[in-house]
Amino acid sequence: MTTEPPLPAEPVTCDNCEACCCRLEVLLITDTGVPGHLIDTDAWGASVMARLDDGWCVALDRKSMRCTIYENRPYVCRAFEMGSHECKSEREEHLGLS
Repeated sequence: MTTEPPLPAEPVTCDNCEACCCRLEVLLITDTGVPGHLIDTDAWGASVMARLDDGWCVALDRKSMRCTIYENRPYVCRAFEMGSHECKSEREEHLGLS
């Protein structure tokens, strides 16, 4: 008996992303122009993106699930590649698949 290989997972795009990474703590390690009212300080005194009480980043537009400061997003957000292993892992955890 032969088994079929699993079908490839749907590629992650801006239209199906669900912004799962926008629940992660984002350390501000470079100045990209993030507006000051969106910056918070963590327990160790580091600058981080502020998050709402439910854990989502304050810069996320909840209707479109897209970043409202995309052109000035933090370096960590720029480096977190859509569709990467880390991205897919966060999506699986967010969707309760892992």
